[in-house]
Parts: sequence; structure tokens; C-alpha cells
Amino acid sequence: MAGQDTAATVDPEAATGLPEAVCLGESMAVLLPERPGPLETVEGFRVSLGGAESNVAGALAALGVRSGWISRVGDDGFGRRLTAGVAARGVDVSAVVVDPARPTGIYLKEVGGSTGEPHDLGSGRSRLHYYRAGSAAAALSPALLGEPAAARLLAGARLLHLSGITAALSDGCLELVRALLGRPRPALTRGLLVSFDLNWRPALWHGRDPAVLPALMDAADVLLLGADEAEAVLGTGDPQALRARFPSPATVVVKDADRLVTAVGRDGTAVGEAALTVEVVEATGAGDAFAAGYLAGTLRGLDQRRRLRLGHLSAACALTAPGDQAELPPREVVAALLDASAGDWAATRVSADGIVSPVLPALPSRQGASPVVGAR
Repeated sequence: MAGQDTAATVDPEAATGLPEAVCLGESMAVLLPERPGPLETVEGFRVSLGGAESNVAGALAALGVRSGWISRVGDDGFGRRLTAGVAARGVDVSAVVVDPARPTGIYLKEVGGSTGEPHDLGSGRSRLHYYRAGSAAAALSPALLGEPAAARLLAGARLLHLSGITAALSDGCLELVRALLGRPRPALTRGLLVSFDLNWRPALWHGRDPAVLPALMDAADVLLLGADEAEAVLGTGDPQALRARFPSPATVVVKDADRLVTAVGRDGTAVGEAALTVEVVEATGAGDAFAAGYLAGTLRGLDQRRRLRLGHLSAACALTAPGDQAELPPREVVAALLDASAGDWAATRVSADGIVSPVLPALPSRQGASPVVGAR
């Protein structure tokens, strides 16, 4: 049942070696164009990795939370590359199943430019093209719960992270998400928390019924969603209206793009925290990084404001890196920013060169005492 206490803390002596957090969902090989322009004019692509749930798992690992990723990949080079890449981020991939018949999903990124060529999207615009129908991950189903490796990870986890992307992939995937959200959550000190990120992807729901989403969202303990996607799916992005719409989760977290994130408790108490000022390099993965930061703060037993700040800081670092993942600054810098006054938090700036904040000059950094602390 939903509604476990999201302020549960990690027991530092419970060093079982198993992941504290398990993320389940599809990841794909990503083909990134070597230059802007319509796909028919691009000669080469660079291979990368992408997937919301594996991104969250990797960001959790970077935050010091033992994490695992459960999925299926094809018995192909992309599947092997994907599994190795996620494992290299410090994520347990022991429950990833290799499907001998179905391929690993792929998506291509098209980047607009000022080429003047027909069908150019235009500077600053991009589009994703998915080739995932019939993928190995689309074959996920409740049968997974009987797999020894997956059962082992799920039994030992403090947190299970799911998203609406998985529910859109196939009937079997939807039934698996329902089964996981419907599992009993023991009322123990180390009881399981289930988080659900709406992650609205309209293209995935063509031919499927998104009316299944509200019941899934209300069955989570921590519900994360963007105000814009909530407006598209539910007709409102207002945090209090969404809180009333979903009474069961302990916390509803509403992200208003790059401006403000509001967490609303079951009693209606709302805590809002503005995003940091960031010089953006690449926006991909920032939402997943925020989710990881917020969830890591939840597992650590941080108060609501510090959970939101850790989410913002994690997202800011992702925004200043060219890929989906980025390292956080040293632990003492993170602690100082989480404890900063409202004014000092608002005055903090994050760029690819590092972090500038009024709370940092007195702290030692790798270069000595300095107001600029490297974010890598």
C-alpha cells in the first residue's frame, strides 16, 4: 500500500552489499549526430547511452547510494555496451536479463541548426526518434518477479523507482508496474519506498490508453511530476490541485521547469525551493538527476527543503555536463549549499567551470580556499 514515511533513514550498519535503491525500466543505445541538420544530411553519429531509470540509478550511485538497475537488453553489441556503461557508473546490473530474440532499443537525436536545408528544425531545437517497438525491454512482465536475481535485489532494497515510460511500452510492462506498485510494503523501519516519476512521453502512448496513469501515480509513496506534463495529462500543474488529485502518496513533488519545485505532504503542507542559476550545456538527464538527488535526500532522512536542494544541485551539475551524468562537488561543498540561507542559495551560480556561492569561500577546495569550487 502507498503512504510509507518518506523520512526513513538509511541504517549505516546494514552493509548487506545489496543495492539500497533499485530502478526498473528500459534503457537504449543513443545515436547522436556529429553535426546539426536534418537526419538525411548527417553522415555520422556518436553512440551513447540513454534511459530515465538507469540515469537515476547512476546519479544515485554518484550520490553515494548503492543502486541497482533491472531491465532487459538484446543479445547484441548495443545491449552489451549499455549494460557495461551502466555498470561503469557503479550500478548493480546483476538482474539485467539478456533476451536472445529481441533487440536492444535505439533512439536517434536530431539537432536543428542554421543550415538552410529543407526540414532543418532550426537552431536550439531538437527531436528524438525512437526505434524501440518490440525491444527486449518491452518484454518485461510480472514473470520478472520470479527471476532469482531480480527478486534478490527487490527484497533487499529500501527504494524502488519506477516511471510512466515503462507503463507505456507494452501490456506486459504495464502489468509489471501494477504488480510492483501493488506489492505489500512492510511497516518496518527499513520498509520499502516506491517512487514514481510520470515522465510523460506522448509518442509512447500512441495506440495506448494513458488513463491508466492516475491509478499508478496514486499508488506510489513519492510521486514526481513536472507541472507542464501534469497539465498535459491531468489538466492542471498546480501543486495543491495535484495533491488533492492524488491523496495516497506521502509526498507529491511538482517540478515547474527550471524555476521552482514544490513538495506537498499529505496534510497539505507545501515546501517550495527555487532552482539554482545554471549556465546550461546540455539539458538531457537533468530531470533524472533531480529525482536522484531528491530520493537520495529522502533515504538520508534530510528535511524537505534539503531534499529539494540536493535534487536541484544534482540537476544543476547534470545541466553543465555534455552527457546524462555528472559528478557532484566535494561532500563539504554539498553540505554547505544544503545549509545555506535563502539569500546565499539564490546567489549561487553553477557552470561548467564550477560553483560560485557566498557560502564557499571559507571552505577548502582542491585549489585551496576559493569562492569557485569545481563541480567535476
